[in-house]
Amino acid sequence: MAELDSALQADVDTIGRIAAIPSILEVVCRTTGMGFAAVARVTDSRWIVCAVRDDIAFGLLPGDELNVETTICDEIRQSGAPVVIDEVAGDPIYCNHPAPAMYGFQSYLSMPITLPDGSVFGTLCTLDPRPARLNAPQTIGMFRLFADLIAFHIDAQQRIAVSDASLLSERESAELREQFIAVLGHDLRNPLAAIAAGARMLLRTPLDERAAAIVALMQNSVQRMTGLIDNVLDFARGRLGGGLTLRREIEPLLPVLEQVLDELCIAWPDRTIEASLDLHTPVNCDRNRIAQLASNLIANALEHGAANTPVKIQAMAKDGVFELSVSNAGDMIPPASLEQLFAPFVRASAKPEQQGLGLGLYIASEIARAHGGTLTATSTIEKTCFTFRMPMTE
Repeated sequence: MAELDSALQADVDTIGRIAAIPSILEVVCRTTGMGFAAVARVTDSRWIVCAVRDDIAFGLLPGDELNVETTICDEIRQSGAPVVIDEVAGDPIYCNHPAPAMYGFQSYLSMPITLPDGSVFGTLCTLDPRPARLNAPQTIGMFRLFADLIAFHIDAQQRIAVSDASLLSERESAELREQFIAVLGHDLRNPLAAIAAGARMLLRTPLDERAAAIVALMQNSVQRMTGLIDNVLDFARGRLGGGLTLRREIEPLLPVLEQVLDELCIAWPDRTIEASLDLHTPVNCDRNRIAQLASNLIANALEHGAANTPVKIQAMAKDGVFELSVSNAGDMIPPASLEQLFAPFVRASAKPEQQGLGLGLYIASEIARAHGGTLTATSTIEKTCFTFRMPMTE
């Protein structure tokens, strides 16, 4: 007898966990007068006992196996129809079948156990060395009802197993998520902070022109890497965690937006940034997140806009709405690209010299959504404009 593989053993175990099976087999034997009843797993090459009631010393136990080709159950699996034999000797179909002689039975009833997906799991069968009246509507109906009940329980067990596996996968994903965020938030930031501190110390010492240029390059690289880490960290939290977190307060936005503009002017000394900030009313928001949104939008405009034209920023808070718009001249974004612009890892264009992961606009849209606002984009041959709007009463 061949060893059971993990899948077949799991099927035997599934039947063993169904508490109703022993009662079903007992009722089958008592109502029909048969001495043997079993639930069998039947495949195209295997016949395995999953549960058994044996009052005639037939000699099979759960996990035992018969050669499937010597059984009638193989035919039942293929046809999907029950087989009912009151007395083998007088049965026109099975009187010469080798199975009754091999296994010593005269009466036999086997009902396919058909799962909801239409596949045949196996059979609910009963047999006895004596003839018995089995071919009656009430007996066949009882067997069909029991087979359907067993199929229901098998399907439920399989669904529970899938659900448990999914739950385990979710737990493992949660652990990986926390580890991933920890790496981004600690293991990458710490060495980056050390590089930044070292660059600042070098700038306090006398340096020749070439060394000063190298240190400036290091500082720019640190700033760019910090932005990448922030965006990837926010992406991880937004997609793998519970979304972006906000710390909303009613405070002036003008100082933080001016700081963003100052930083970008230093980072892009050859570009012109024109800003109109009409922000005399405090706004209920997370100022750091709004600054991040503004920085991502303006940096995107500087990266993709025409180099010989200014990037224009307008911000206002009035009539209960805060609005920030960033526009630039340059190539029009195609409509197909415009539809996907706020998806992660997507850029309006893909030039070889471009840097970054394509997360800036996605993070900006997530910040807008977290504030109960909207971030939209329009693009024509004259200009491309991103507009963020949010209610100040949120």
